Amino acid sequence: MYSYQHYGQNPYAYRQTPNDERLIYVYPRPRPFYPYYYPYYPAPYYYPYYYPRPRPFPYPYYRTDDNENEMRASWREWEDLGSPLLGMKGAPAVASWSNNRLDTFVRGEDNRLWQKFWNGRRWSRWNDLGAPRGGLRSSPAAVSWGQNRIDTFARGANEAMWHKWWDGQRWSQWEDLGSPRGGFKGTPSVSSWSANRLDCFVQGMDNNMWHKWWDGSSWSQWENLGSPRGGLTGSPGAVSWGPNRIDCFVRGLNERMWHKWWDGRSWSRWENLGTPRGGFEGAPAAASWAPNRIDVFVKGDDNRMWQKYWNGQRWSEWGNLGAPRGGVQSHPAAVSWGMGRIDTFVRGNNKKMWHKWYA
Repeated sequence: MYSYQHYGQNPYAYRQTPNDERLIYVYPRPRPFYPYYYPYYPAPYYYPYYYPRPRPFPYPYYRTDDNENEMRASWREWEDLGSPLLGMKGAPAVASWSNNRLDTFVRGEDNRLWQKFWNGRRWSRWNDLGAPRGGLRSSPAAVSWGQNRIDTFARGANEAMWHKWWDGQRWSQWEDLGSPRGGFKGTPSVSSWSANRLDCFVQGMDNNMWHKWWDGSSWSQWENLGSPRGGLTGSPGAVSWGPNRIDCFVRGLNERMWHKWWDGRSWSRWENLGTPRGGFEGAPAAASWAPNRIDVFVKGDDNRMWQKYWNGQRWSEWGNLGAPRGGVQSHPAAVSWGMGRIDTFVRGNNKKMWHKWYA
């Protein structure tokens, strides 16, 4: 329902009831003109004044403003962060070990691991971290479980998962962690729910999700966590929002996103979370900035980044966050370094890494 808006009058908004989520935008009627004559001035001079009539109940103009629009209002524009000398391929990875600290990683065109970090003031140059023998065969994954600690993972030339970490002083050598029976494909994913705890997930050659974890003293064997009906069609994404909690997300055969979580006792069944309009491709990325809060990001088939979030009670609808010029060319990476803060990264059409953040 629309109402007439007089020139120079600004709309104002209110809610019809406290529980009504629709904003009602009001455009007031034009004010009538009532001249007031000063008798003590010589005729025919007078000074007109506007005396408005009492306004009737305003005509409402309804517009649905859901949480998607509120979120979009606080998303910043895309920022081009460049690439290593020869360019990059695949998707970025990101970790944060402190407030206002970001460490990003990409697979260069030379199949080596490259790092670029934000120290709270400015972005560093790209640093070459090398590669296991034979080079990288996938995009990296990264996580931090404590102050000045980063763990990175990637698939190597031998189809095994390789591990390299920063201990606060130097980078380690590459460590071979093997692979599930039959090998795996795509990009690993990793999360951490406690100090000195790591949980890694991959898409096996059998299209099941496989799990390997570090408990603080040793690595486990590979564990088969199954798949939604039809199997996985993309690499998994994982995040933790609290102690002994893990949430995993994958792309299923029907191009829908599926969710499986660990509640501290057992793994849940697979939950279907739908898909953006037109579907999506690649691996989901997940971040959490508070207990019982999850933000998931995917690359839509329209080459835009889409978001779906859990607010502690229910899942939102899919929200379109747009793309840098030329579109998104990789699945996203996401992390949170503080309350109400999310940083996302993608590869753009110019083979450079792009950054978009919520604050």
